Amino acid sequence: MLGLPVIVAAGGINSAGRTSGNYALKRMLIDALPVADRESTFAALGAMTGETDAERLTAQTLVRRIESRYFDIDAVRWNRRVTLSDQHGPVTFETSMHTGADAFPKDWKVEEIPGRKLRITVAAAPDVLFPSTRRFEVGSAGQLPTGFEPGDLYPSRNHPRGLQMTVYAASDALADLGIDWDAVCSRVSPDAISVYASSSMGQLDDDGSGGMLRSRADGRRVTSKQCALGFAEMPGDFINAYVLGALGSTGPALGACATFLYNLRLAVQDIRSGRARVAVVAAAEAPINPQVMDGYNAMGALATAAGLRQLDGIDPNVEPDWRRACRPFGDNCGFTIAESAQVVVLFDDALALELGAPIRGAVPDVFVHADGAKKSISSPGAGNYLTFARAMASLRAILGDQGLKTGGLVQAHGTGTPQNRVTESQIMSRIATAFGLDALPVAAIKSYVGHSLGAAAGDQLSATLGIWEQGMVPGIGTVAALADDVATQGLDFVCAHRPFSDGRYALINSKGFGGNNATAAVLSPTVTQQLLSKHHGAAAMQNYGKQAEQVARQRTEVESARLAGSWSPTYRFNEGVLADEDIAITADRVELNGTAVALKSDIPEGWRLN
Repeated sequence: MLGLPVIVAAGGINSAGRTSGNYALKRMLIDALPVADRESTFAALGAMTGETDAERLTAQTLVRRIESRYFDIDAVRWNRRVTLSDQHGPVTFETSMHTGADAFPKDWKVEEIPGRKLRITVAAAPDVLFPSTRRFEVGSAGQLPTGFEPGDLYPSRNHPRGLQMTVYAASDALADLGIDWDAVCSRVSPDAISVYASSSMGQLDDDGSGGMLRSRADGRRVTSKQCALGFAEMPGDFINAYVLGALGSTGPALGACATFLYNLRLAVQDIRSGRARVAVVAAAEAPINPQVMDGYNAMGALATAAGLRQLDGIDPNVEPDWRRACRPFGDNCGFTIAESAQVVVLFDDALALELGAPIRGAVPDVFVHADGAKKSISSPGAGNYLTFARAMASLRAILGDQGLKTGGLVQAHGTGTPQNRVTESQIMSRIATAFGLDALPVAAIKSYVGHSLGAAAGDQLSATLGIWEQGMVPGIGTVAALADDVATQGLDFVCAHRPFSDGRYALINSKGFGGNNATAAVLSPTVTQQLLSKHHGAAAMQNYGKQAEQVARQRTEVESARLAGSWSPTYRFNEGVLADEDIAITADRVELNGTAVALKSDIPEGWRLN
């Protein structure tokens, strides 16, 4: 066994649609697709949303004006603070006795009146809050396709939106795998399966931490689920408990906008070291609510209506072009927030060949570095130079100097902020030049799907897997030209859809708040199969081909069921729960319902006292 982490499946959901079948990527490429691919893409979106009209499906996907199912951007609720005047005498009002006399400040006069009511008299001039609305400065986001609600597909029981999306994304990845999960589990020990999944900010809608923090201020009770379901690692807990029933390693990482790659790094380390044979990597983020967006807008990070009007030179009363809100590496004014959940499944190379799993690529390494000393916590720093250069060096060690010069692709972080366009382009340009590259292609898919924070690199990776299979890179279609301060030496920014048939490798880049930088080195399916053939030999690859044919048929059957509307996410609530009597323990092993887990130690010899 090489110990090579092979990507065998990818699933998810974002504003372009679902990941499996490369449908999200195809939506980005819709204008450049052959007729059959275009029709199948609309069919897949239609099966999800219930919409059949291609024009409406086009309008109801990707970055667009925020829909009312999230909030009304023309009338966002808030509580306005005012001071009541006492110059015309005391303020008096009545309320139900159920409110309780102790609900009011001690210096307010409370008296019972007929009709089981209370009369409240305020003699002073108090500060009070009263419900109001305001127009939101930000009007666009990368929203899931209109009409698609993941919580409607299974008994979601007040799950926060990010966890609903996680259940769907993990199930989508299993569909993409094409191998029954129980068959996978029968080939590996329970402790050889790792799951690293999280969100960077936690679950901040009303069913999670956001509701817990807002409820009392809004005059509501906190529920028993809001705190428990709000944790940032909860996507991993849901995958373990309700989708896979996994008992192996967990403990995902958080790294702001680099969170997905932080989790991918843990998975790669597990497989390369032999600690795991299967690793599931995920990140989910559902930040389209006014509270979260208020925070980013206060930092000056989001593209606002005023900023877009200024860029386009349009009248203050004209609606901005929300479809073009995110403009990576062009003249821009901020990023566009988005929701997404993305999952990839990794096998070690031997297991992938044994089971005939789809070989969609491989991840030899992921590099993570901090920025060191910083001027401000949100400003970029030196760490991304290290991650990007180390990833490039890792690929050179596999492919050689000549191999780096053809078939490469960068999936840039590409947020759409003025600061990112300068700093990231400089990093990519200087490193490409240092490695002797003169035209390294650069893509930036946030121009289509927006910035999903912790899940963003998952969007980038899943799109890259689709690019290798479809043979085309989506152009940065929201920009008319690159900004004057973008570094271009050694780079080739893909500004229009472009054929890409000779893909050999990709670099997935992430830059996060606080100095969280990560870059993944990824090998294409072609290069991955070349490595496996070189190591395992022709006979093993021939046997793999036979197994893969059966898996391909199973994937086709699942896809047919999905297009017919007869598929639902995997959600195993209260299934296969182990009781104490199902567990047997000796000094050498633990048996879980008859499945043995050996108690072997990898303690170095030098640590032993006897």
